[in-house]
Amino acid sequence: MQRTRRKRLNRIAVFAMLTLGISLTVISGIYLSSFLAILGVGIVFWGAVLLYITPARHVPLTLLNASTAANAGNTERILTELNLTEKGRYLPPKYLKNYESSLIFIPEKPIQPLPKREETTEEKLTSKNPSGVFLTPPGMALSKLFEQQLRVSFTKTDLSYLQQNLPKLLIEHMEIAETAEIQTQNDKITIELTGNILNEICQETQKHPRTHEAVGCLLSSAIACAIAKATGKAVIIEKETQTPDNKTTRIEYQILEE
Repeated sequence: MQRTRRKRLNRIAVFAMLTLGISLTVISGIYLSSFLAILGVGIVFWGAVLLYITPARHVPLTLLNASTAANAGNTERILTELNLTEKGRYLPPKYLKNYESSLIFIPEKPIQPLPKREETTEEKLTSKNPSGVFLTPPGMALSKLFEQQLRVSFTKTDLSYLQQNLPKLLIEHMEIAETAEIQTQNDKITIELTGNILNEICQETQKHPRTHEAVGCLLSSAIACAIAKATGKAVIIEKETQTPDNKTTRIEYQILEE
């Protein structure tokens, strides 16, 4: 009885998060507020991902797809409004005031230094020197769930740890993929998955080309957050492709040398 009540309260809390996030997203469109848009995106993703991994995890992915489409659309609007076309740099902990957080910097021009630590706050949307915009990674909440499942902060690990433990987490513990393999070569990291249940969500993101190129999909973004923390270096998502039958996903990352 008590367990049932707790589950019900948890679901109410999650739906409250979704409602708040969607409301902020709608309000941001009315008042053209980029800050509210980013805040709404983060809250909706937290709520949607938490809803999916609760004991009632067989909730159809259509709900997560719907929230993803709205959030990707908002990010697309921001990138289009600011005319940003460069790939986002997933910043490592040493560039952040909150070491356990994650943040994307999208530069205005191709060759620009990374922003200094005092520039990178979660409340700040734009940077003037270097010029660009900060975005909350769409996969940040999922990446934090990875850490919770593994009972470790990625800031205290390295790339070898990810290579050994992330595939097992995706396959056995979270059942996100049927198979997963991570290959590393110098500053290149390639991840190949089969049976990725988040493929449909990625297809929604692909409908917003600037967003897909700059920040990636939900899963590729989550892994990028993990890599940036584990390596202590900035990371970009070079390429993400699916086979025609959507059974295999290949994600290519590049670690940026300073």
